[in-house]
Amino acid sequence: MTKDNFYGDEESYYAFIADVSSGYLVEDPFHYRFLKRLVDVAASLSGLLMLLPLFPFIVALIKLETSGPIFFRQRRVGLRGRLFDCYKFRSMAVDAEQQKDRLQHLNEATGAAFKIKDDPRVTGVGRFLRRSSLDEFPQLFNVLRGDMSIIGPRPQIPVEVREYSPRDALRLLVKPGLTCLWQVSGRSHLDFSEWMELDREYVLSRSLKTDVLILLRTLPAVIERKGAY
Repeated sequence: MTKDNFYGDEESYYAFIADVSSGYLVEDPFHYRFLKRLVDVAASLSGLLMLLPLFPFIVALIKLETSGPIFFRQRRVGLRGRLFDCYKFRSMAVDAEQQKDRLQHLNEATGAAFKIKDDPRVTGVGRFLRRSSLDEFPQLFNVLRGDMSIIGPRPQIPVEVREYSPRDALRLLVKPGLTCLWQVSGRSHLDFSEWMELDREYVLSRSLKTDVLILLRTLPAVIERKGAY
């Protein structure tokens, strides 16, 4: 099995990482899984309730600047290669995905990622939403539904996951999350190899203590807006 055969389904995922996951304990202890899910449900419900007063203003801002949907929905690769629909407030032009091919020459990210610091597809309101991380609030619904967790590697799209090495694919051993080591360590200022290394570090050392430490570092990272664009 090579990366060319991996298309984001669970069966291919297991074969894809077989050579690097031999002897690795995939199943987390029950108490960790139970407490992590409990925190995910409580935090996502609390966050969605906190968002409600802001929701009409965000909707109005998006609609006043551009026509089109309020939410952006995109297929992402989650736990063990499972595909799910990830939600965000729309921060780009409606045809942003169609424009991606012609903007490949502007890509500033290395490896299996696509990032442009001054992305011409991003709207004015979208730039504010991204810098404040408000665009990602709808992903709390993904957390509540169980597709994602509060803490975990950021989910990528299938076309990017196809470029993973088996070592990179270890990040799929856990649910994707809203925040992670990469998120609190520089985000877009880090290259792809550094991003993957931080995700592997999280996978191999994950624990309640690690999750709490990442959560405590998230708020300062959001306020500083380091690497957010």
